[in-house]
Amino acid sequence: MWIIATLIVYAITRQIALKLRHPVFNPLLMSLIVLMPMVIYSGDTYQTYFDQNKAINFMLGSAVIALAYPLYEQMHVIHRHWRTILIACTCASIASMILGSLIAVLVGGDLQIAASVLPKSISTPFALSTASHIGGIPAVTAALVVVAGLFGALIGYPLLNALKVKSPLARGLSIGAVSHAIGTAKAAESNYQEGAMSSLALVICGIITTILAPFVFPVIAFIVSYTTT
Repeated sequence: MWIIATLIVYAITRQIALKLRHPVFNPLLMSLIVLMPMVIYSGDTYQTYFDQNKAINFMLGSAVIALAYPLYEQMHVIHRHWRTILIACTCASIASMILGSLIAVLVGGDLQIAASVLPKSISTPFALSTASHIGGIPAVTAALVVVAGLFGALIGYPLLNALKVKSPLARGLSIGAVSHAIGTAKAAESNYQEGAMSSLALVICGIITTILAPFVFPVIAFIVSYTTT
């Protein structure tokens, strides 16, 4: 049963991550590295693996909802800094959409690939809906969402430490804005308040990106068509 294999692999990698305390040993990343070859060499398809893990997938919704509780405890911080939070999340969303799409085009991708890359930094339900609406490929977007989350979880805190960013508000918002739930899980492990701010950024950036993407992508398409003619 793949659900048993998944739980065992995650439990082991989780213990390794707790002992070694290094970003490279992210339990999700290590689980992927172990489970992907197992599925491939077993001869099963991804759909078989997914079907046998529906119980875990179902619980993800409850896990995301549970992130609201830390937010409730940080309402005083949110009330005090709501303008900063909205400005930061809006800027992060727009920058992520524009930079991701333009880089995709610059390295040889077409506009459909650019549309698939555009919502990579928000959680999967938001990202898939957005990609479909602007003409992207949802399957590509889903893979990129995982990559963005892992990338943020791996280098987010080392980068913030290198830049000497100390504010829990700034650290949490920056992680949640670009690496959604995967980064938020890492933030929650590091600091309770940072985890709360990260989960807040996750939701706000998802909403902002979903609203603005249909307006931002045509601008990107125009810029690309103008510079290539």
